[in-house]
Amino acid sequence: MHLLEALFLGVIQGLTEFLPISSSAHLRIVGSFLGSGEDPGAAFTAITQIGTEAAVVVFFWRDITRIVSHWFRSLVGKLPRNDPDARMGWLIIIGSIPIVVLGLVFQDQIETVLRSLWLVASMLILFGILLGVADYVGAKRRKLDQLTYPHGILFGLAQALALVPGVSRSGGTITMGLFLGYERAAAARYAFLLAIPAVFGSGFYQVFKSWDAPDQYFSMGETVAATGIAFVIALGVIAFFMKWISTHSFLPFVIYRILLGATLLILLGTGVIAA
Repeated sequence: MHLLEALFLGVIQGLTEFLPISSSAHLRIVGSFLGSGEDPGAAFTAITQIGTEAAVVVFFWRDITRIVSHWFRSLVGKLPRNDPDARMGWLIIIGSIPIVVLGLVFQDQIETVLRSLWLVASMLILFGILLGVADYVGAKRRKLDQLTYPHGILFGLAQALALVPGVSRSGGTITMGLFLGYERAAAARYAFLLAIPAVFGSGFYQVFKSWDAPDQYFSMGETVAATGIAFVIALGVIAFFMKWISTHSFLPFVIYRILLGATLLILLGTGVIAA
């Protein structure tokens, strides 16, 4: 039964990681309704995100290899420092700093108190509203090649908020991008690229940390199986999402977040599930 639960959570991870609805919140919520009724844990969430982030690498492979190549070539003087792709490499590095620092400083809280379902429900609603406001008022004129270093840091701070389940890594960064006036597709593309160092770093750190841990609900084998399922499903979700936002608003995701958060508050308030 553990394997089936892990595979099901892997499906949930793949479906929700790149939509602005918070995959960590969904894993936390769904875990409460499975056979054990237990929280899958921050380690399981971080490790399965390796699978979804691997899907980003596959989907944006040409972009990533070009950025990495140009960044290294600019370091040795074979390309100018202001080369657009080399500059994007620096923007990804700079934007990754906030989540690395805050993730290390607040590691204990991230794995314990910040996983309270009361907080998850509140973040789903609050950041759902913020996403809706940003999508409505944002100018949506700036393209990705207009991204500045200060804006890169702001994107990074928004991404760091996703350490709290319910915020959403893509949702937080896209919301910031919309407030800063970037196009929907530009904000989403940078959000996906920006997540690569943080997700892989966090995921492999948790693999090392959890390898022989006796108190993990899922075994490492079950977690790896869930990670594989998440990778396959995430590839399709990325393709759908990038196509969707080119012609649609984020309103359906805003409505979904608010309804899910409100439903969760009702379930908590009536004692159907425990926080």
